[in-house]
Parts: sequence; C-alpha cells; structure tokens
Amino acid sequence: MEALHHIRLLVKRLRENIQQVIVGKPDVIDLLLVALIAGGHVLLEDVPGTGKTLMAKALARSLSCDFKRIQFTPDLLPGDLTGVHIYNQKISEFEFRAGPAFTNIMLADEINRATPRTQSSLLEAMEEKQVTIDGETRLLNRPFFVVATQNPVENQGTFPLPEAQLDRFLMQVRMNYPTTQEGLMILKRFNGDDPLSRMKPVADANDILFAQENYTKIHVSDAVLMYLLTIVENTRAHEDIMLGISPRGSQALLRCAQVYALMQGREFVTPDDIQALLHPVLAHRLVMKSAFKTRRGHAEEILTKILQDISVPSEDSLKELDELRK
Repeated sequence: MEALHHIRLLVKRLRENIQQVIVGKPDVIDLLLVALIAGGHVLLEDVPGTGKTLMAKALARSLSCDFKRIQFTPDLLPGDLTGVHIYNQKISEFEFRAGPAFTNIMLADEINRATPRTQSSLLEAMEEKQVTIDGETRLLNRPFFVVATQNPVENQGTFPLPEAQLDRFLMQVRMNYPTTQEGLMILKRFNGDDPLSRMKPVADANDILFAQENYTKIHVSDAVLMYLLTIVENTRAHEDIMLGISPRGSQALLRCAQVYALMQGREFVTPDDIQALLHPVLAHRLVMKSAFKTRRGHAEEILTKILQDISVPSEDSLKELDELRK
C-alpha cells in the first residue's frame, strides 16, 4: 500500500538522520520511532552520561516541529509546565501564558526530580493531549510527544514515578553502555566537533500525523490477538504480580506491534513482533508484590517465563498471514 510505503521511507530518513549523531543504539532509535508513530510517550532510563538527552535532542532536530526542554526540579510547579493566567493591567483582564507543554516534542529531563504534584500535571496532557487550567480545557499541539529521562540509581532528591504516571508512558527504554567499538567511535565523532548542531530536519509535523493516522492499516489476525491477550491475562494471574497488565497496556502493545511490523517491511503482525516489544511496553506497567519490589528486572524475568509457557500460534492458525504474503 502506498501509505505504508510512505511511512517506511519516513522511518528510514529519520533513522539515518539520528544515526549521524547517535553511535550505535539502533534498537533504541527504532523503539523511539515506534512510540512516536504509535502516538505514545517514552521514558528513557539509565545512568547519567549514556546519551538519553542527546537521543531526544537528535530526534527533535530531525523534525521541523516545536521542541521544548524542561529540567525537572523539586521547586517546579504544575503551572510552570502547563501555563498560567496572568493579569494584564493595561487591558484589565487575565491573559493565558502557555507553558512548555504547548509544543510538539517535549523533553522532560530528570522527570523524577519533580514533586508528585508536578508529575501528576502531565497525566492529562500525556493521555488526552489537553490540559485544564482554571477550569478551562485547552488542546495541545499535534503531534505531542514526551520523551522523559530518569536516573534509576540515584535516590537522593528524587520522587519515584507512581504507577499511574508510569502507565502513561507507552514504553520504558534503557540506553545501556556502549560497546568498546561504539565507545571508540563516540570519542572520534565528538572530538572537537558537535554533529548535533549540524543536523537538519528531514520530516515535519504533517509527516508524523500522516503516519499516526495510517499505521493501523497493518493487519492483525485473530490468532495473533489471542496470543497477545493470553500473555496479558497470564500477568493478571501470576503469583508474584499484584497488578497485571490493564486493557490500556494490551492496546499499547497492539499499537506498537503494528508500527514495528510496518517498519520490518510487512503488512501484518506476527508473534515475533509481540515478543520483540514485550519488555519495553509491558515491564514498567507491572506492579509487583512487596517481596519483589526490585521491579523492572524481575518483571522482565516474569514476562520471559510467561512467553516460554505460552504456545506460539501454529501455522494453521496463521493461515491468514500466508494468504496475505501471496
């Protein structure tokens, strides 16, 4: 289909442009692009200096869209994000001054350094693409994409994201340290140079909106839907999990799988697509029982075990896909 071909070319341009700055990390780049096209938000997590902020900036520079970066701190107020009404003495009226949330791409740096009150001000924005200020609802720009970062090992002066806030993120992605070869390339690429400053946009807001409106044309068979649902229901019945995956989580996995399949050059979703996205889309949504509060590491182990215990749809049940291939 022409629309899907157009989206694949868009992804290819964005990926190649980001890789002019980012060394390695092809999986992380692809996950960011999946989340962007699926209309969700991403939480980048890892120790300082692994390129979280640089990754978000490289994506923003690749798009001719509005971009705002907010450094989250304990004294940041909800109005500092969403905006406030200010009294204008000249006209004797209150005027609305928009906050940085009124943008296309928002980098929420060190989001866990803000208080829960400020963190919660993003809930409506991330889920409904709108904010309510003094009883008045205002729509945010489209597209609206939040890339938040946090340091998982530093606890002093931080406020852990509550489950409701984590659930608003389509994915939680780890950057991880570079390999030795990648580390060498980083030293050479940034030695006396700043490739980020030379980046040019290769797409605009309309390209992203087009992709967001058309990726759902990727076919999903009933067998694959049941495979996804079986995984989700197993999380709800697991003895180590207090709260399993909600319907929001299952829909998130489906949306991501459709975009991921499209990026692989297919017009249908396979069980492999579900498996590839299981950890980044579902692990952070699981609420573990008190004895297993190590959270993400244990959550990923449980999801892997659930996968091993579930039968992958047989060739007969995937007959629809064979017909589509022809």
